[in-house]
Amino acid sequence: MRLHRGTRPTTTSPHPATALLLTGANVVLPTGTVTGGQVVVEGKKIVGAAPRNAHRIDLTGHHVVPGFVDLHNHGGGGASFSGSADDVRKAIHTHRLHGTTTLVASTVTDDMDTLVRQAGLLSELAEQGDLAGIHFEGPFISPCRKGAHSERLLRDPRPADVRKLIDAARGQAKMVTLATELPGGIDSVRLLTDHGVIAAVGHTDATYEQTVEAIEAGATVATHLFNAMPALGHRSPGPIAALLADERVTVELINDGVHLHPAALELAFRHAGPHRVAFITDAMDAAGFGDGRYDLGPLAVDVVDGVARLVEGGSIAGSTLTLDRAFKRAVTVDRIPVEDAVTALSATPARLLGMTDTVGSLEPGKDADLVVLDENFDLKGVMRKGDWVVDPQLG
Repeated sequence: MRLHRGTRPTTTSPHPATALLLTGANVVLPTGTVTGGQVVVEGKKIVGAAPRNAHRIDLTGHHVVPGFVDLHNHGGGGASFSGSADDVRKAIHTHRLHGTTTLVASTVTDDMDTLVRQAGLLSELAEQGDLAGIHFEGPFISPCRKGAHSERLLRDPRPADVRKLIDAARGQAKMVTLATELPGGIDSVRLLTDHGVIAAVGHTDATYEQTVEAIEAGATVATHLFNAMPALGHRSPGPIAALLADERVTVELINDGVHLHPAALELAFRHAGPHRVAFITDAMDAAGFGDGRYDLGPLAVDVVDGVARLVEGGSIAGSTLTLDRAFKRAVTVDRIPVEDAVTALSATPARLLGMTDTVGSLEPGKDADLVVLDENFDLKGVMRKGDWVVDPQLG
């Protein structure tokens, strides 16, 4: 079948084969973009050669890119990762519809007992393969840079408390955001590193020197760089300069046109490069759902024209972003090369998660996770582990 611009494809075979041959698209590989390339899917995997009975889908004029990997996401579809198992599944499905085939669930600040219970629920879904793990954003953050977190529930990052959350996650804790300048911060960075959990610097009021100390102790990620931290200064450079300068640090960026001025995003992307940038959503319940009143943990949020702000105080409260929109903005507004955008949305976060053997690129042997985009970079298809979540043949 041939997928023409603005038309709906028709099938040439009424009997689906065991393998799919996607042909004619601009296929983005680690080595570059192949015009008129092909991807072969058999079962749940990408394979190197198509069997004779492969079902052919012509995607001429389209782009095929790896499934997106989101390191930092609080919910979507009207549901939160702080809710019930059904809520969590609803949020996961919402983001899959927008191309995120690998997703880490982020919590928000709450009391320790609640976080421990939620870690147990999320770990079950991670063990089932629905999630790639858990990111604890709070409660170990600075009250000076709390953003959309409840100040009364914040606490210092004492190693015993950090360890409590790690243990509750049963091996599924992937990242913890810390204000490393607070009491216990550096020791907790070392604890996380020893347990194979990413220590992320964020929601911090640290100085440049304090941030360098955290990096030396093992911190390797900047939680939504620029946001919820001191601005870059020429005499007091603060955490931004330290995090951008160190090759060991990957920086998260929220590319929604709200959290970052285009010049700030360009500064970070040019300095760090795509192999040190991970585009994230930091999405909350309203992502993929719409404007209205929502809860973010214990706090109320109003979403107006797609921008989420706390009812009290007006601070930005996460985003309503999905990664397909972040990708399109990167290549059409920010003029980032397609290959670099793919790296920042797929390969770099996959590397951070230790998942490069299975996801992050379109290579034989990896999971058949891919996204089909049209010539305008609008999403037309999503495949996860060989199954269409969004079928381009029905578009």
